[in-house]
Amino acid sequence: MVALAFGLVYLFWGSTYLGIDIAVQTIPPALMCGLRFLVAGVVMLAVCALTGRKTWYSGKQLALTAVVGVLLLMGGNLTLSYAELTVSSGLAALILAITPIWFMVLDAWLLGDHHISSRGKAGLVCGMLGLAVLFWPEVRTSSSLGHKELWASVSLIAGSFFWALGSVLSKRWQSGMDIFSATGWQVTAAGVANLLVAIMIGDFSRAVWSARGLGAVAYLVVCGSWIGYTAYIWLLEHVPTSKVSTYAYVNPVVAVFLGWLIMHEKVDRFILAGSAIVVLSVVLVTSAKVRNKTVAEELPALEAAGD
Repeated sequence: MVALAFGLVYLFWGSTYLGIDIAVQTIPPALMCGLRFLVAGVVMLAVCALTGRKTWYSGKQLALTAVVGVLLLMGGNLTLSYAELTVSSGLAALILAITPIWFMVLDAWLLGDHHISSRGKAGLVCGMLGLAVLFWPEVRTSSSLGHKELWASVSLIAGSFFWALGSVLSKRWQSGMDIFSATGWQVTAAGVANLLVAIMIGDFSRAVWSARGLGAVAYLVVCGSWIGYTAYIWLLEHVPTSKVSTYAYVNPVVAVFLGWLIMHEKVDRFILAGSAIVVLSVVLVTSAKVRNKTVAEELPALEAAGD
């Protein structure tokens, strides 16, 4: 099940780069995200109710779930959607490679119950090196960033932080909720929040409802939200976040090869070499042992604080 969930996240989330790029060409980002997540969340909750799963919880549980959903799918996904209007997908993926670093920092700070082995840390560094090789030609030949590109890049850094924060809080706030109905509430909350932003900034008046754009949104609903996001939340419940974060390395590779296959984009030696290094990083991180802290390990720090 873990291998299957990783495969779903790697494949389908890698393809959402292309889906988002197509969708935002005719549907403004906030409106696109609002429609995508609201439809996906409501249907998920309806399916949970029809199959007998618990869908209603206490106000506190729903509030915490909503916070996680907004951090992940508004703080993280909406910023990516806006950034793809001005920043190339390659540069965006390179910037988002810092996400696993946020995972490591927040995981230790907010959870603080395990260490990552040297192999795992080497895998994280290897993954960043792989992405640097993968997109080096684009970074080398691009002109200096203008104001729009600069702010888009900064927003991606902030978005990666919010995504990592939402992921770690999702693990910390585990409250016995059914995993699928909890995911439905997260997605629904994000849909409402994004739709409110779209209404406030007048996205409806700028939208062009083309079959191509709506098809891309439908793909994002099914493959990005229903399949990919559900698998991601399931992994957060069963696997250390440092290992789940390997999606940040694999997804850009998938996006590059889908671009080559569907859009006939060029695949050169940098892409082949970078992809190989990324695969190696995934092997290192996913095979690394995660060691739990013991009381004995924590005692010296407590004694030092007492002194």
